[in-house]
Amino acid sequence: MRTRRRTASRGAALLTVALLGLAGLTAPDASAAPSGPAVAVAMGDSFISGEGGRWLGNTDRYAGSRNGTDRAWTGGSSYDPAKVYGASAAVGGCHRSDGSEIAAAPLPGIDERINLACSGAETVHVLSAAAGGQAYNGEAPQTDRLAALARTKRVKLIALSIGGNDLGFGQIIGDCAYDWYFKRLCSKTRAPLVQQKLPGVKAKVTAVVDDIRAAMRGAGYADGDYRLVLQSYPSPIPGGESFRLSQNDSDRMFKDGCPFNDRDATWAAYTLVPQIGDMVRAVAGARGTDHLDVRDALAGHEVCAVGTEQVGQSGPDSRRHEWFRFLDHANTQGTLEESMHPNAHGQRALAACLGLVAAAAPGRWSCTQDWFGNGDPALMRIRPAS
Repeated sequence: MRTRRRTASRGAALLTVALLGLAGLTAPDASAAPSGPAVAVAMGDSFISGEGGRWLGNTDRYAGSRNGTDRAWTGGSSYDPAKVYGASAAVGGCHRSDGSEIAAAPLPGIDERINLACSGAETVHVLSAAAGGQAYNGEAPQTDRLAALARTKRVKLIALSIGGNDLGFGQIIGDCAYDWYFKRLCSKTRAPLVQQKLPGVKAKVTAVVDDIRAAMRGAGYADGDYRLVLQSYPSPIPGGESFRLSQNDSDRMFKDGCPFNDRDATWAAYTLVPQIGDMVRAVAGARGTDHLDVRDALAGHEVCAVGTEQVGQSGPDSRRHEWFRFLDHANTQGTLEESMHPNAHGQRALAACLGLVAAAAPGRWSCTQDWFGNGDPALMRIRPAS
C-alpha cells in the first residue's frame, strides 16, 4: 500500500508538470526573488512622499531664511526647492523630500531607499496599468514601477500611505478654512459625505494592496519575503479645545495659519482622522499586512496647538515648535500644496515610527511620542494597536 501511494503521487506530479508544460506555463520558483541590494520603497501620496519637508517650523517672517525655517533658502532673497525635493521640486510635483520617512527611517540591513510616492496621488495612480491604474505627473503607475524594481533589486520593505486624496482630505481642509471666514461649520456638510465615501475608498485601498501583492508574486516573491506596511494619517490640527488662539482671532488665518472653527477642528481631529485610520486598519487586518497607526504620533505639535509657538529669531526648536506646515493661504512662503503636511520635524518623527515597526515583529502597531524624549521627534515608541 505504501509503494502504491508513492507511485500514485509520482504519477500525479508528473501529470501536473505535463499539463503545465502543455499550457505553456511554468510552476513559480519560490526562490526567484533577486538576491541583489536590499531595498525599502515608499508608495502612495504626499504624506509619505515628503510634502512639507522643506520647513523647520512656521514663522510670520517672509524674507531671507524665514527665521531659519526655510531649508530651500540659498542666500539673499533666493530659494531653491530642489535642495529639499530634488527633481520633484516643481510646483504640483511629487515633492519627495530628502527627509521623508523612507529617506530618514533607521533601517538596518537596507542598502537603498527608493521613494515612488507622489504628492496628490490617488489609488488609481498606484494601481498597475493592468489593474486600471493611470500615469501621474509624467510617471508610470507606482505598482508598475515597483514591479520593474523588484525584478532587479531585493525589495524587503514597502511602506504605503494612500486613500486620503480619494476621500478628498485636501478639499475638506480648504472648505473648512473657507467656512471659518464666513462663520459656518464645514463639518455639517462634509461629515455625511465622508461617511458615504468611506466604503468605496476602503475598496480602492484594498485593491491597491492586492495589486501590490500580485506584482510582487509576479516578480518571484512570496508574501513572506518582504514587509508591506500600510499606514494611516496624523491630524494636522488639534481638537478645538487645544488651540492657542481664540476661535474669532483673525490671527488664526493671517498669522498662525489655522483658520478653522473649534467644532470643525474637533470633528477633524477626533472623528475624521480616526475614521480614516480605522478604515486603513481594517484593510490591513483583512489582507494580512503590517499596519502603522500614526494618528496620534504628532499630537501636541499640530498647527496652532496650545503649548507650541511659531519660530522666532532664536531659530527652530522641535521641542517648542509645530511639526506641520501651516495653511499658507496667500502663497507667500513656499507652495499651497505644502500646507497641513508634516514638516521636517514631523517627517523625522514618522521616520522613527517606521524604523521601529521595521525592527519589530510583523503586526499592527500604534506609534506615539516618547514623552521622556523631551520633544525629540527621533524618539518615538510603538505599542500593539488595539
